[in-house]
Amino acid sequence: MSEPSQLAYVSMTGPDRVGLISAVTARLFDLGADLADTNFAVLGTGFEFNAVCDLPADASLEEVAAALRALPQLAEAEVAVTAFTHASAQAENARITHVIDVVGGDRPGLIARLTEAFQDYDANIVRMNSTRLPGSGRSDYVTRFEVSIPARAEACLTTIDNTAQQLSCTCAWQVV
Repeated sequence: MSEPSQLAYVSMTGPDRVGLISAVTARLFDLGADLADTNFAVLGTGFEFNAVCDLPADASLEEVAAALRALPQLAEAEVAVTAFTHASAQAENARITHVIDVVGGDRPGLIARLTEAFQDYDANIVRMNSTRLPGSGRSDYVTRFEVSIPARAEACLTTIDNTAQQLSCTCAWQVV
């Protein structure tokens, strides 16, 4: 029989530093945390880290937050640890079926137009990331969508590709 536990949401932002993920995940491990869904991203010169953690039932969320704040890598970072009230297991519409990359110059409304097309096919965006291409000399971006397309995938992908072309972008995808 497994030990009682509690789900917590760990969220932090601050200046990016080398070794940050290693320090954070090691400290969480030392505190008895088991990581579920976890995200990390460098945003400009900063970072964002979010994770759902399964903590021992007797762990204090405030003490977990204090232990993380004590890490030198998190100097100047904002750290929050709160109860996670949702199930840690993903729903069926969170199962990624396709990864789609849209590449091109920055256009006002680009992400709004693309996401409307996903919605028209009941496709759920599980993850999205948009970043400027280094050394492009212009404002060229790659936007990656990891999506769950439950039905009519071919029609959805064609619509996304057509929308991207209308916005002078290219589109490529792969089935997961």
